[in-house]
Amino acid sequence: MTFALRRPSVLPGFHLALGTTLLYLALIVLIPLSAAFLKTFTLTWDQFVGTVTAPRVLASLRLSFGAAFLAASVNAVFGLLLAWVLVRYRFPGAKVVDALVDLPFALPTAVAGIALTAVYAPNGWLGAPLALVGVKVAFTPLGILVALVFIGLPFVVRTIQPVLEDMERELEEAARSLGADALQIFVKVILPTIMPALLTGFTLAFARAVGEYGSVVFIAGNMPLVSEIAPLVIISKLEQYDYPGATALAVVMLLASFAMLLAINLLQGWMRRRNAQERKV
Repeated sequence: MTFALRRPSVLPGFHLALGTTLLYLALIVLIPLSAAFLKTFTLTWDQFVGTVTAPRVLASLRLSFGAAFLAASVNAVFGLLLAWVLVRYRFPGAKVVDALVDLPFALPTAVAGIALTAVYAPNGWLGAPLALVGVKVAFTPLGILVALVFIGLPFVVRTIQPVLEDMERELEEAARSLGADALQIFVKVILPTIMPALLTGFTLAFARAVGEYGSVVFIAGNMPLVSEIAPLVIISKLEQYDYPGATALAVVMLLASFAMLLAINLLQGWMRRRNAQERKV
């Protein structure tokens, strides 16, 4: 006779909770994604390849994924620095700075795009001084990078911050007592501990940046082959009633994003196993 051991749960039963969860995921995630794939299947293979390899589409994909990766990398560095300052230091206005980190979450993306465009336009507060030294931000790929950095920063900070707060200071003190300098303590003690959270924040910032539209479309300039992002190309195809072409591009973005996120998750798992083995040793 086989006995199944069940852990006590505050939810109303395992089967009901699991069924509700799967139904919710199917309605919100699986069915819409399946519809995109099914609509794409109405194209022949030659039509699909021709659609996703058009020069305008390829340029928009390179810009969207390249700018998203660069923005997530910038946020990984400065988001870690900001989280470190908020956790390790006490200074006047710290709570205000901590609240400002969440501003991109609450601010409508269109408002963020208009504000960034006004600030970085050639006659804006920051755009005018930069224009004097030959740096043009608004209506260029650099403006897209600035917008993606703006909307992605909270994902990194809020992911790393709890890990830094829970990290044991005794490990740093022990390393310092053994003669390690500040750089060695950061590389050998702190960085391995926060690296999984840092990769998670990077992943979230990258995923948000790839599909960002509202905050980018105003500052980008939207010039084909120069500053046109992939979501804008999808919108253009929808306006032209080219639904299979729009879904084909959406499927390519989905598969590319999934592949990159899968690679990052595998790297996270490898790092966790490595850290666990090092602790056992």
